[in-house]
Amino acid sequence: MGAQEDDPGSLKSSRSSKLNVGSGILPVVEIESLVEKAKFYTSLCLGTTAILAVFGFLFLVPFVIEPAITTILSDFTPIPVACVVTGHVYAEGLRNCSWSSCREGCTSAALRCHQIKVNYTKASYEEVIAKPLERHWDVADTKFFVNTEGCGYPPRVNCSEFAKKFGYRNMGKIFPCYYSRTNPETVVARYSWDDNLKHLVLALTVPVVLFGVSLGVLCFWYCPPMSKTCSSPGRNLLEKYDRKEDILEEDGFEGEEEEY
Repeated sequence: MGAQEDDPGSLKSSRSSKLNVGSGILPVVEIESLVEKAKFYTSLCLGTTAILAVFGFLFLVPFVIEPAITTILSDFTPIPVACVVTGHVYAEGLRNCSWSSCREGCTSAALRCHQIKVNYTKASYEEVIAKPLERHWDVADTKFFVNTEGCGYPPRVNCSEFAKKFGYRNMGKIFPCYYSRTNPETVVARYSWDDNLKHLVLALTVPVVLFGVSLGVLCFWYCPPMSKTCSSPGRNLLEKYDRKEDILEEDGFEGEEEEY
């Protein structure tokens, strides 16, 4: 008999739940909860992006930004001139590798090195090829480098292939090269003003933009907008959520009421 009777409290609870569902309160709460979760994970991603952007910028300074600025200051000739290899030495040991035409890796000392020296003329490579008998070398026995840094990483920089291309049996062959107009003793095999400028702009703008956008969105979400400042009194992120002590007190109070 008792099992068949309906509990007034349960009937009231079921009516209340039906009312909430019918009035659209529960869906609104669920939507707000999803929005809060999405905002939390988005904030986490933005914060991670900002941190990685800082570390990425610090990493790009010695590997991209500084060499690009050095290249601009060196003022290499945009038109390739004619070069010819006059000497090629392969050395091993730290003492014997005081300088290297090509080094795989820009942070460690070279234990094996190719030292190549060239003669070059300030006339363009095309002019020298067109008139091979009229040849005059403006600078003799100067150091020759694979690029403006004299180093790099595979597969772009392969010192063995570089040595095979310009040294050994290819010594004496005329090839295009680029010399520095501010330091005529510096000659490189690869140079491109457009690529150098592109790498410099990307290295400066991409990390800064990522950091600025991430930080701006986070400040917009968690700092009071416009008239308020982050230090002004207001509802901050910690005040949006109930404290653990308050939740325990409320649960204890409700439990006492039910026992009563």
